[in-house]
Amino acid sequence: MSSDTKTGLQLRSLVKSNGELEVSLAVVPVPEPKDDEIVVRIEATPINPSDLGLLFGPADMSAAKASGSKESPVITARVPEAALKGMAARLDESMPVGNEGAGVVVKTGSSDAAKALLGKTVSLIGGAMYAQYRVVRARDAVALPAGTTAADGASLFVNPLTALGMTETMRREGHKALVHTAAASNLGQMLNKICLKDGIGLVNIVRSKEQADILHKIGAKHVVDSSLPGFMDDLTGALVETGATIAFDAIGGGKLAGQILTCMEIAINKTAKEYSRYGSNVHKQVYVYGGLDTRPIELNRAFGMAWGVGGWLLFPFLQKIGPADGAKLRQRVIDELKTTFASHYTQVVSLQEALQLSNIAIYNKRSTGEKFLINPNKAG
Repeated sequence: MSSDTKTGLQLRSLVKSNGELEVSLAVVPVPEPKDDEIVVRIEATPINPSDLGLLFGPADMSAAKASGSKESPVITARVPEAALKGMAARLDESMPVGNEGAGVVVKTGSSDAAKALLGKTVSLIGGAMYAQYRVVRARDAVALPAGTTAADGASLFVNPLTALGMTETMRREGHKALVHTAAASNLGQMLNKICLKDGIGLVNIVRSKEQADILHKIGAKHVVDSSLPGFMDDLTGALVETGATIAFDAIGGGKLAGQILTCMEIAINKTAKEYSRYGSNVHKQVYVYGGLDTRPIELNRAFGMAWGVGGWLLFPFLQKIGPADGAKLRQRVIDELKTTFASHYTQVVSLQEALQLSNIAIYNKRSTGEKFLINPNKAG
């Protein structure tokens, strides 16, 4: 499509008040850019776990149905009635999807800052990226270094800044090492590279030998497999070696958060100078930032009284540290985009292909090593 295109395709998610989820493609207008705005032809946008929450919500995608045409597919599924109460704010509102992406600036407003970006490849964040075109303010786009493709810059924000946010949170809260679950993911691999480069102790928790092998190949020092009988002993040993007292948990439900806190307490007490019936006074923290397991969190309370379990999200963290410190983290990502923060994708799909049931069945599992990239301007 040329830069004078007036419309483009956009992927939208609609949860109806009758409990039906409908995901489809809409033809939407491409606004004329204001003075300080640019029009970006989106060429790469990742499917992150955070996108799936808006895309499908709590719908039962195992029973999803496809209709429409190849050029304009429609996916429908049922949302459990119990989940509808928590979705009141989005019922019957068609919502655009896609947190981040990258592409080429094809049109600009009249400001010097906007005109300077014409023809350049930029990265963006701000939603509605599963679309052929996106209009944003020039100051909200990050110009990528020469020789960087849209695919290189598509995941510049969410995973890299989340990984850096974890180590920054660790430092700011007085911990010296950390634990990460679902650790062989794209984000987990980035976190390993950061910790290896910065000399930070990191304990990786995975769920299979294959995931452990992925991390060992990139130099990870401490990898423990939660599926093995000796998991608790292995985790405790890694915690003794690293001194980690903060964890970031992508799993969310089940026993894992409690197991981490328990092993932290055991590791701390191995070097304790005196016994206390209230447990150690060293604070142990687990931050849940994902929901791969949607069951309730089970805590066995075998870890004293100095502990916490809470939620952690990237954007509230960035607001907390302020724009100056946030800019420093973002600059590091740009500087190390093809090394520390390189993302790897198993499939590149069009908007239409992203709505094929066979592809949904793969990327909606959120499995390690199955990361999809959408190119909205790829032929369907």
